[in-house]
Amino acid sequence: MSGRSLLVLGGARSGKSRYAQARVEQMGNAPAFIATAQAYDAEMANRIARHRADRDSRWTTFETPLDLPEAIADAARKADAVLVDCLTLWLSNLLLAEKDVDAAGAALERAILACPRPVALVANEVGFGIVPDNALARRFRDEAGWLNQRLARISDEVVLVAAGLPMILKPPPSP
Repeated sequence: MSGRSLLVLGGARSGKSRYAQARVEQMGNAPAFIATAQAYDAEMANRIARHRADRDSRWTTFETPLDLPEAIADAARKADAVLVDCLTLWLSNLLLAEKDVDAAGAALERAILACPRPVALVANEVGFGIVPDNALARRFRDEAGWLNQRLARISDEVVLVAAGLPMILKPPPSP
């Protein structure tokens, strides 16, 4: 990564996680992976297992469905770079737990800005699809868009991945 923070956006199966992981692996020999997913069913458990298999022994994994700001601080004490995958699942967890999404987003923003290590964040870009047919899904889509905008503003670099191809939305600052 060229800057301190990288936001990687993309749709489902776009290659965003693979891209972010490769970028973090360039940063050093002791990266941390913060996983926000929860395995509520066998299909999700299989997805999580596939993601784990994609990481070698250099990685330290933190499983954190809700307390993401604290996990970033903890991971930064033990790693030379931090990868959060994924913010969209974290947002789902917050909504289902009826947490204050705005306060959580503000705490996440502070944690990223305070982190002494490079941080890469992965999130789905969910606003390209149809308007959902129910209030919770519409709220989720709106909250995801606002969270992505908030983090794009503070990130040093923002990349959109589509069909495995990275497109630079916000280039890193010049050295």
